[in-house]
Amino acid sequence: MIHGTKTGPTVLVAGGAGFIGSHLCDRLLQEGNRVICLDNYQTGSPKNIQPLYNHPGFSAIEADICALPQIEPVDRIYNLACAASPPLYQADPVHTMMTCVVGTRNLLKKAELDTAVFLQASTSEVYGDPAEHPQREDYRGSVNCTGPRACYDEGKRAAEALCFDLLRAGKVDVRVARIFNTYGPRMQPHDGRIVSNIIVQALCGESLTIYGTGLQTRSFCFVDDLVTGLTGLMDLDPNPKVPVNLGNPEEFSIVKLAELVTTIIHGQSSLRFEKLPADDPVRRRPDISRARELLGWAPKVRLAEGLARTIAWFESELGGASQPRDGLERPRLETEVRA
Repeated sequence: MIHGTKTGPTVLVAGGAGFIGSHLCDRLLQEGNRVICLDNYQTGSPKNIQPLYNHPGFSAIEADICALPQIEPVDRIYNLACAASPPLYQADPVHTMMTCVVGTRNLLKKAELDTAVFLQASTSEVYGDPAEHPQREDYRGSVNCTGPRACYDEGKRAAEALCFDLLRAGKVDVRVARIFNTYGPRMQPHDGRIVSNIIVQALCGESLTIYGTGLQTRSFCFVDDLVTGLTGLMDLDPNPKVPVNLGNPEEFSIVKLAELVTTIIHGQSSLRFEKLPADDPVRRRPDISRARELLGWAPKVRLAEGLARTIAWFESELGGASQPRDGLERPRLETEVRA
């Protein structure tokens, strides 16, 4: 039974006010779906979804997935609800772990009850500091299960285990996306991610903080490309029954990223090197052969183009930084069950 509008199903996006989640809400509404955004605003922001408040197909619930309220029946569930940058997920590591385990279990129960298709936003962090490069989905990872990143790394690994247990049991149609470094508009200026850190410091004329030697690598995927991959995986029929890497296979050193940012803004920021955080991966690049084969998907936005668009957004945000962020109109809250 389709519970949505005549043009699309009803979709629940947990973490829908976050950086990636809000872009996903935009895309789903553009495609004619009815969207329910669920967020506790721990790391997401009402500002990210404020333009959607008057959309007839959009509603929002302020709640934590660890204490999931009653929600009307839905056809699809995207679980993006979890702090994703190390400073934010390490700020309350117990809550991070519970979000990954208890929260995911709660959403899976709802998916089972509603016979909804479920997509779990997992992460490249399940590979830890990888011994295999690039990382394929069959690589089992090298994670420090007692380190400061374990609340997120092991939490996401446990969430995947829950998803595949219920998939094998035939209880929930689950898909798992392993998301690599993603960037774009609506990143929080001070969330601790390397792209936002460097852009904000460069725009403010500060020295750019580089951890370690700066020769460690990452692969940066623009958020629009990632959302295309997520919706493609959700739409895929039949269920692939395996995790799918979503990320950009182009690999850049952190120093090269800093050079690109300063070139785009015509800046002359110096580099300030600091100690590499514990368990920080030295190399990170996805093998996206599976995504290419199953989804016909590959990123289209090159790093220089995506950075220019992201920098323009940050310039706008920082230009209005003196404006109060309080008093934003809240979305209408819907915690009741509707037929």
